[in-house]
Amino acid sequence: MIGSWCSHFQAAPVRVCVTGAAGQLAYSLLAMVAKGDVFGKYQPLVVSLLDVTSKLEVLHGVRMELIDCAFPLLKDVVFTDDPKDAFRDADAAFLASSVPLPRGMKHRRDILPANAKIYKAQGQALDSAALKTVKVLGVSNPVNTITYICSQFAPSIPKENFSCLTRLDHTRTQAQIANRLGVPIDAVKNVIIWGSHSDTQYPDVDHASVIIGGKEKPVPLALGDDDYVKNDLITTIRRRGFDVLDARKRSSAMSAAKAAADHMRDWWCGTEEGRWVSMGVLSKGDYGIPEGLMYSFPVTIANKQWTVVPGLEINSFAREKMDLTAKELHEEKEAADRFCEH
Repeated sequence: MIGSWCSHFQAAPVRVCVTGAAGQLAYSLLAMVAKGDVFGKYQPLVVSLLDVTSKLEVLHGVRMELIDCAFPLLKDVVFTDDPKDAFRDADAAFLASSVPLPRGMKHRRDILPANAKIYKAQGQALDSAALKTVKVLGVSNPVNTITYICSQFAPSIPKENFSCLTRLDHTRTQAQIANRLGVPIDAVKNVIIWGSHSDTQYPDVDHASVIIGGKEKPVPLALGDDDYVKNDLITTIRRRGFDVLDARKRSSAMSAAKAAADHMRDWWCGTEEGRWVSMGVLSKGDYGIPEGLMYSFPVTIANKQWTVVPGLEINSFAREKMDLTAKELHEEKEAADRFCEH
């Protein structure tokens, strides 16, 4: 189901920066942004493309393609290898720059030092050049922790303005349930991804519901298979990115781009009444998660401000899974904090 739209016209263009703009994910994302799927179908846009110097020719080609698409909302496209130029007066930023996890490497922490350098520089550039109201979405891995690093090097921007992507895991879970029950995708709502975008994440359907046979039912009741919920479903979601990589020989760029677009759209325009989404945000201590971790929670959004859904009952199975993914993120945060000290 399509979320809320920003339906009013704004004369001033929204300035959107996409980093790692020569990459696959950005290539899929940019058309969604430019045609109005993210910031509203009446909202003019200026798009800024950032990548390393060796990719400037590629960015020139991407710019030509965006111009050739003749998107009515797109007022200008610029490209650069200078983060400060890219983030100048930015209203929103998609951070897709990264050193990828090599195939077969198991530990995300191994690529943290290289990515930390990228996100230190981008955080500093955001701090000096972007609007203080900028919405910053981390997309590349290890996404929770690189987004945390970026936020630490942009002290003048509110921490609530930094978020990381777990929406792809959210929609994967929603799709798996819909396919298993043989219902449309929008019949399933309020799944949750707790914690990290990694193989410790916890896809939770205990609070989800589904319209089936014309009636709304709790997803666990509709499934009637506790073993599937606690085992196969969790394993499928945790491994889905690897399975796509094995089949396609490339990472899941199209679905990740769609998830990034959905995430920013809801952040910008708000969530629908009665529905929540999963979003990595800096914990304020909700559900016993240590304060300061960039952790995925269920949230609702209004007026560009997110709120963690309160009062959900957490059983012992969920508690164990939530704490396990928090432990991984705490270890990554400690490594990041050591980097941030230098």
